[in-house]
Amino acid sequence: MVWESLLAVRWQLVPQSLLIKTWPLERVPPVSGDTHTVGIILGTGTAQERTHDPVSELARTDVVLVGAGIMSATLGALLRRLQPDWSITLIERLDAVGAESSSPWNNAGTGHSALCEMNYTPERPDGSIDIAKAVYVNEQFQVTRQFWAYAVENGILTDVRSFLNPLPHVSFVRGAQRVDYLRRRQRALAGNPLFAGTELIDDPDEFARRLPFMASKRDFSEPVALNWAQDGTDVDFGALSRQLIGYCVRRGANALFGHEVRNLSRQSNGGWTVTTSNRRTGEKRKLSAKFVFVGAGGDALPLLQKSGINEVKGFAGFPIGGRFLRSDNPALTTAHRAKVYGFPAPGAPPLGALHLDLRFVNGKSWLVFGPYAGWSSKFLKYGHVSDLPRSIKPHNVLSMLGVGITQLTLLNYLIGQLRLSQPDRVRVLREFAPSAVDSDWELTVAGQRVQVIRRDRRKGGVLEFVTTMVSAADGSIAGLLGGSPGASTAVPAMLEVLQRCFATRYQSWLPTLKEMVPSLGAELSREPALFEEVWSWGTKALQLEAS
Repeated sequence: MVWESLLAVRWQLVPQSLLIKTWPLERVPPVSGDTHTVGIILGTGTAQERTHDPVSELARTDVVLVGAGIMSATLGALLRRLQPDWSITLIERLDAVGAESSSPWNNAGTGHSALCEMNYTPERPDGSIDIAKAVYVNEQFQVTRQFWAYAVENGILTDVRSFLNPLPHVSFVRGAQRVDYLRRRQRALAGNPLFAGTELIDDPDEFARRLPFMASKRDFSEPVALNWAQDGTDVDFGALSRQLIGYCVRRGANALFGHEVRNLSRQSNGGWTVTTSNRRTGEKRKLSAKFVFVGAGGDALPLLQKSGINEVKGFAGFPIGGRFLRSDNPALTTAHRAKVYGFPAPGAPPLGALHLDLRFVNGKSWLVFGPYAGWSSKFLKYGHVSDLPRSIKPHNVLSMLGVGITQLTLLNYLIGQLRLSQPDRVRVLREFAPSAVDSDWELTVAGQRVQVIRRDRRKGGVLEFVTTMVSAADGSIAGLLGGSPGASTAVPAMLEVLQRCFATRYQSWLPTLKEMVPSLGAELSREPALFEEVWSWGTKALQLEAS
């Protein structure tokens, strides 16, 4: 059991002798040795520069980042460039960077750019296709992509191929009615500069040439079609987080691992006292921080609740887990070189559309299919079963009840998913790949996503599949709630944190921010020349040029 193995981990501060490296699959590595130093090694596993600050010197810090995932990593890197004189302390309850939601096994790694996810391009009543949400999400990804390019050129990211690989993003449908939808979708997208290269493929021979594994044993008497976006990517957000946090630490940030934030309390001067607990020894320590960012994934809601800020009142969370089938059979991975998304199933949440993806994890190719919904009351994969009940407060109980009454379709979907056996899951896979063989595939448990429940005057509460930033009125604390679109919008999300929480400094930061994101403030979908310029620059910097 994952949880049993987690309990066996010896939690303490990360020692000099065994710091962050690339760990296989889902195992969270143990640590041992001297507990008086903290530090980090980049994901290459090679020795790099470390910090050696005694923990006693961490009593006061300008910024606390809670969680060592992609959000905290991104904000830390931004602040390091904008305010190199500020002290930063990162606190992570696990033993590694990016071991929860940012782990490649705990998210889809799509480089979430709305190229293939059909829930972002719904059909209007008149039969036209609404691409507004797809454009919005892609605009956000373009901001993230530009920052990555800047980070590569400025030595923040030193190993592009460890976290970013070119891979087509593909929409797949079956049946004449949905083929017609895909044809209209392609026409709607192709008129926008962000999606101009989207192709429609409805010829069986071309289908088989591009996706041999999905074509094998397929009966092409049933109409099938693809929307093909050649310029997609596969992203390992865990590897990316390691590089970003590695940069922060080399520039003086401190990182505590195996430490859990137990409480957040307001100080009389407007700052925060952050109480932490060593998960191995139980020893408690307190940090004084001027600003706190809670980038703790599903744990963000309960931590923000502990802060007592009014802005989080009324918010609740609903955890949805995921499970995937995966295979490392080379015959399969060489016959499927794309991420292929299917049409969303009735009642499925937006993040529940089935997809068959090639993934690159630690230099190895895998095929991954899912997600099959799972359910646990934990807010984190390595969380506590008490997470959900402990998050229910007097101020959000009506929100929870409102969702319980209105989300019966989602409830039925989850029940149906939980009843699936392994043969059932493989039968679903065969709708994508008819030649799939049970023995090639194993089931893996992915991460938890805590979806936002927001207070609604009419319904009591509404379930939202969005990413929501919550911040105190004075800007002294902020956190991110929700799970979609998620990691690929890390940079625009953290720019929002900077703008909201550091309003008096933001204008002075703008020149540097525009170096990081040249199109900042522009809508690239309305400025095709600017889009072409920054796209070409990013493609070259990120080594995504066609070979």
